[in-house]
Amino acid sequence: MKKLITMASLLVIAMFVLTSCGGAPATGDLYDQVMERGYIISSTDPNYEPQSFLNTEGVRPADTLCPADTLTSAEMQGFDVDVAVEIGDRLGVETCFATPAWDLLVAGSWADKWDLSVGSMTAKPPRTDYLDFTRPYYGVNAVIAVAEDSTYASLDDLAGTTLCVGTATTYDDWLNGALILDPIDIYQQPPADVTVMALETDQECAQAFAAGRTDFVGYVTARTVVDANLAAGMSVRVLGEPVFSEKNRVAFDKSSSLDTAQLLDAVDQIIKDMHDDGTLSALSLEWFDIDLTQDLGE
Repeated sequence: MKKLITMASLLVIAMFVLTSCGGAPATGDLYDQVMERGYIISSTDPNYEPQSFLNTEGVRPADTLCPADTLTSAEMQGFDVDVAVEIGDRLGVETCFATPAWDLLVAGSWADKWDLSVGSMTAKPPRTDYLDFTRPYYGVNAVIAVAEDSTYASLDDLAGTTLCVGTATTYDDWLNGALILDPIDIYQQPPADVTVMALETDQECAQAFAAGRTDFVGYVTARTVVDANLAAGMSVRVLGEPVFSEKNRVAFDKSSSLDTAQLLDAVDQIIKDMHDDGTLSALSLEWFDIDLTQDLGE
């Protein structure tokens, strides 16, 4: 009997240790777990200015609930970051940030390492096979940036050249003729016989271009990224008109071990509320100097 009591006591102690060390609460619902632990983890890109980028002057708060392998809102900044923080605030929890590689993120199977993605992701095949999405929170045009002093005057002039894109992005798909969107949102087809150079993120293309790399003649990315490049003094220009437009949403992993339905519904309602009360418009104007949150549909 004494041995049984001892074993039972050890089990209770072990359960207590797991709980106090941040172990998962005894529930299979992601919303309930987020509420119990007091924080939500959003994945986002640490090098995608002005949507999301590191705050090099940010100081990690001593009282943060964020796990040690994540970043706090003080250590990140940008439009997507502010949207994620607002979602956390309206849920009543702290927002923390994970920064996985984009190609891993869009492939799903997150292994419960983060709860959602507020990272300028477009809902399109095959992503929709692996991920669930809220309504869109903003939209943006895709453009081609070339050197300011280049002689390229039109998309056709880029035939046979090399262009840079972020790996596994919509821009990558567009150049490879594999972008599946509503046809009305695709304005132009890619240049003929173009060679695609893929780096980890769009901004790496811009940064390599600014550093003098010459093995590609331009890069495809969001207009907001090019505007940030111009503001930073890069000698580039947008070539012609936008090539397509995309609507970006918050994403959830379909393969989560926890039920995500309640949290997805809650975040979707928060996005709706942020549209209705003008919060998203204000954040867009703050970061982009233009309201990119209108006329998005569901």
